[in-house]
Parts: sequence; C-alpha cells; structure tokens
Amino acid sequence: MSQIQSGRHEQHQQLSRQVAKTTTAVTVGGSLMVLSGLTLAVTVIGLVVATPLLVIFSPVLVPAAITIFMILGGLLAATAFGATATFVFYWMYRYTTGKHPIGADQLDYARDRLAHAAHDIKEKAEQLGQQAQQQVKTSI
Repeated sequence: MSQIQSGRHEQHQQLSRQVAKTTTAVTVGGSLMVLSGLTLAVTVIGLVVATPLLVIFSPVLVPAAITIFMILGGLLAATAFGATATFVFYWMYRYTTGKHPIGADQLDYARDRLAHAAHDIKEKAEQLGQQAQQQVKTSI
C-alpha cells in the first residue's frame, strides 16, 4: 500500500514540475513576444518621425557623413602605418644588435639562398662567356 502511495506522490511531483515548467515557459515567451512587438512599434514610429528630418537635412548630412568617414579612415590608416613602421624599426634594431628577433632565421636562410643563387649565376655567366670567346676565336 505504501508503494502505491509513493508512486502517486512521484506522479504528483512530476505533474507539478511539468506545470511549473510550462507556466514559466509561457510567461517568459509571452514577455519576450510583448517586448519584441514594442521594439518593432518603436522602430516604425522612429522611422516615421526621422524620415522627413533625414530628407530635409540630407544635403547637409550626407556630405558631413562622407567627410567624417574619410577623416576617420585617414586617421585609422595613419595610425596603422605608424604602428607598423615603429614595429619594423624596432625589429630592425633588434636584428642589427644581434638580439635574434622573431623571423631572423627565415631572413638569414633567404639571404643565404640568394647569395648561393647569385654565386651560381655568376659562375654560369663566366662559363658561357668563356664558351662564347672560344667560339669567336675558332670562327675567325
């Protein structure tokens, strides 16, 4: 008999939890729907009020907006170029003083490869020059 009562008690608790969850979901969902509707209404009213003002002042606002955009873009670009130049100078200072900054190994490797390639090209040019001189001497 006690098992039957405990089973009913568990079913009653599950039902009350389900009702609480449903009530909470409906309350939160309804509140969010009301806030969404209010936001939409305020947006539409704001556009209705602002549109005539934007149309009237557009000959002033559009050039002002373009000017502000260009000024901010120029300042941003100048700041970025200045920061990049500062970093490059700092990197070069560290490289020349032997502090081995990031990327120095790659730069040394590239320099060595270019030096070897230039040496190989020089040797090849000397060989071709000698061959051309020999051909000229034999043809004369």
